[in-house]
Amino acid sequence: MPHKHDNCFAVPQAHTHALAKQTPLELISPRMIIASSLLAANYTRFGAEIARAEKAGTDWFHLDVMDGHFVPNLSFGPGLLKQLRPLTRRPFDVHLMCSRPEILLEPFATAGANFLSVHVELEGRVPSLLWKIRSLGVQVGLVINPPTPVSAVKPFLAQIDLLLIMTVNPGFGGQNFIEEVLPKIQQAAAWRRELGLRFRLEVDGGINAQTAAECARAGADTFVCGTAIFGQRNLRAAIRRLRKAIGSRGSYHSPKEASRAQAKT
Repeated sequence: MPHKHDNCFAVPQAHTHALAKQTPLELISPRMIIASSLLAANYTRFGAEIARAEKAGTDWFHLDVMDGHFVPNLSFGPGLLKQLRPLTRRPFDVHLMCSRPEILLEPFATAGANFLSVHVELEGRVPSLLWKIRSLGVQVGLVINPPTPVSAVKPFLAQIDLLLIMTVNPGFGGQNFIEEVLPKIQQAAAWRRELGLRFRLEVDGGINAQTAAECARAGADTFVCGTAIFGQRNLRAAIRRLRKAIGSRGSYHSPKEASRAQAKT
């Protein structure tokens, strides 16, 4: 007997769009969040993949939107999210890797996005984009790429609900984690603490149990995982491994700091 979600666009009547109306405090909590990246899912079975990940214990679903211009790849549009939204009550975290995200904000908000994130590399357009996302009643996200100085996001930290620090250069899944990004995570976490802010600190790119643990020690609390979840036969075991890895938190030390600490012992 086929699974009820084998049709990737099947819409169970029991599901609603309730999450789109949740308050920030319901979506932004101190606990660690695992977001399953649909970029790594089986595209012919989105409904079944969502059902599997939800049953396995994912907290959120992450949707990478690429326009072929800001990054050299194409992916999903708001029409897909509109079809997927009724399949789950989990939040949808939408990352817009687009040169003109302003034309997609309202369509994705209407389709049921809970978070919409735009890139700080868009420079002078960032303030109006953040304002527009907030006006749509969606949680506001800001993204920074590995080469961009972390100081670029500081002026916007009080205006956002989520800061996504890319740990690979965006555009394709399955890349290796860039360790040099760890100090950026540490700095963003320090600013959040010093300024008394509550934005979530998310990482995306090459995240597995080992790299998730490193990011958690640096201060991350939200982990986008693609192949580390959908690339595994047992999704429940994969998510359990990730939770175990990020459950033990300490203070991140850069290689130089670690060397100095070792020299003192």
